Amino acid sequence: MTQPATAEGLLAWVPGRGLIAGLAADTQLLVADSWLLRDGQVRGLDRHRERFLRACGDCGGPSLPQLTEFWRDMTAALPRTGSWFPRVELVAGSLQLRLLLRHAPPLAPDVRVWAAGQPDPRTVPRRKGPDLDVLARVRQRAAGQGAQEAVLIAPSGVVLEAATSSVLWWEDDVLCLPPPQLPILSGVTTGLVQEHALRSGIQLAHRERTLDQLAGREVWLVNALHGIRPVAGWEGRPMEAGPAPRAKQWQEWLDGRLEPLPTD
Repeated sequence: MTQPATAEGLLAWVPGRGLIAGLAADTQLLVADSWLLRDGQVRGLDRHRERFLRACGDCGGPSLPQLTEFWRDMTAALPRTGSWFPRVELVAGSLQLRLLLRHAPPLAPDVRVWAAGQPDPRTVPRRKGPDLDVLARVRQRAAGQGAQEAVLIAPSGVVLEAATSSVLWWEDDVLCLPPPQLPILSGVTTGLVQEHALRSGIQLAHRERTLDQLAGREVWLVNALHGIRPVAGWEGRPMEAGPAPRAKQWQEWLDGRLEPLPTD
């Protein structure tokens, strides 16, 4: 039986043997998925599972029974104490399934965003994994401008998302996000936010907006690691960040969505 891990590292999955250290080689990722794990609790793990298995199937990856066995072994190996940011991976070529265990970085209640208007560099925008390296370089450039994130835009100038986050914003009492037909990743945490808005009677709208049209508005970056982060400042463009009066209540709601890892 797989035991919870206690240290950072890259583990490769071997059918019938589980997760093994020392077998993983650095190669290109076909699929990846990651989430915040805090003292054995996570948000929306079933949604991450569904997205990862679907993406693996789209790539001609391992069979569904193998993926199911990997997910069970991976879940059993996740640490039950501490703050972690694990990532599941499907590797190109070998189609090896892996688990990368990482301690979670410090979490921030808000975010400064590089708003120079980075053209979208991704080759497979609807699948997490193949473009992680190029997106990391985008975030490095953002860091050089005093920001933690960067907004990706379409050739038309329309906002798509950030390097590692979905972009949501408020227009009066309407919670807005880019239309799903745009080349954007289906965000697990964004899905949770949308469902909560609908249950709360809050109007949702898909709208195409340029960066300049977000000036002065309450804008959120949303992902599985940091949850909801209101934009506290825009770098690289003369635009003001709007106040974020709704963010704290929504952050508290999202923190309450952490659930214990399954035991079977």
